[in-house]
Amino acid sequence: MNRKKFLSQLGTTFAAATLAPNLISCVQQQAQKIRGLKNWAGNYTYKADEVRFPQTVDELASLLKKQNKGKALGTQHCFNDIADTAGMQLSTKNLNAIIELNEEASYVLVESGIKYGDLGKALHSKGWALHNLASLPHISVGGSCATATHGSGVTNGNLATALQGFEILTPGGDLLWVDPETNADLFYAGGVSMGALGIMTKVKLAIQPTFEVSQRVYENLPMEKLKDHFDTIMSSGYSVSFFTHWLDKNINQVWVKSREDALGELPTDFYGATPATEDLHPIKVNSPVNCTPQMGVPGPWHERLPHFKMDFTPSNGDELQSEFFVAREKAYEAIMAVEALHEKVAPLLFVTEIRCIAADNFWMSTAYQRDSIAIHFTWKPDTPGVLAVLPEIQAALKPFEPRPHWGKIFTLPAEEVIARYPKFESFLALKNTLDPNGILNNSYLDKALKIG
Repeated sequence: MNRKKFLSQLGTTFAAATLAPNLISCVQQQAQKIRGLKNWAGNYTYKADEVRFPQTVDELASLLKKQNKGKALGTQHCFNDIADTAGMQLSTKNLNAIIELNEEASYVLVESGIKYGDLGKALHSKGWALHNLASLPHISVGGSCATATHGSGVTNGNLATALQGFEILTPGGDLLWVDPETNADLFYAGGVSMGALGIMTKVKLAIQPTFEVSQRVYENLPMEKLKDHFDTIMSSGYSVSFFTHWLDKNINQVWVKSREDALGELPTDFYGATPATEDLHPIKVNSPVNCTPQMGVPGPWHERLPHFKMDFTPSNGDELQSEFFVAREKAYEAIMAVEALHEKVAPLLFVTEIRCIAADNFWMSTAYQRDSIAIHFTWKPDTPGVLAVLPEIQAALKPFEPRPHWGKIFTLPAEEVIARYPKFESFLALKNTLDPNGILNNSYLDKALKIG
């Protein structure tokens, strides 16, 4: 099928002029032409010729259509070159409006550059909530969906699973509205696409009535308890996280976030772990001042589901990150495979977080048709050391067919990565139809998936 015929069958373009008035106005700023931006952690400097900050979707489309190479740039929270390009980076920073809140149909339509922290506050004020949030509220909706960024929860999918539809801008300047009813293949390919198919400009998300959450922290859970109780422990709250330094076969902290409307009896002896007596940071030597409140103090979902407050520096700041997803049914075995490398891992590490993510149907999602756990490494800023130990971690996890987080550091060969995604060839076919000239290709896609 040729490109023109394909595009004509994808349905109608979503016209902004027909939508309800914005609830939040875009922050107006003058167009900038700069280069040499760094990501938020400072470990990567973008090599793009220039960076632009369009104020409207029309301006974004006009800029992209003129490029031989171009790429969307979100909130710069990735740790690799996924958002880099040999041409022009196009920031979605100023595309941050709430376009429509439809309470009758339980959805919100937003521009893709809005941050979850801002969206959460606005939704809660109207009595609504999203199903889940990631550790950081500082990240954008579009960028998070594109990389399958996630929170935690045995029954909670990643952030892309809230998608009910989205508008995508192709390199040719076409604006396409995509949803499961109109064009299911493009929906499941484009919902998590690493920016390879186009730039997500508008996003329709499922919402639910607002709810309150309280979080409690337990310290020093023996890893041996995970062998027989992993699922039970991970199901003890709406969202549960393990934090470990890989010392003494010990889970240093268990963060249990519970919906107040489903709060059961709280144990004092939590599988051998004991309740914390004060608020903690996952990296215990750091101050908890930038963490969301603990000690069972209830608060709105958007102020408890993230680990870090919107107005504070997330995590450690000066760090590197890697993350690998394996089947939840093999959780204990995978965790112990990493534990066997503790002497090499621990000296390079700030902390590891382990979470659950429910399966979904997005073709390139790290949880595609597989209930998963994510083993996340927050590394000290020692790039040579991290790059040296990653192949050993990846080899230890190989029996569990690990899928790496798209926005973080990994060294898996493209052949291994591709083998983990049954729909990769279908994804590539759509990519070649929407972007036949490879305008959105970059060194990252070439290294990770041999697209280039």
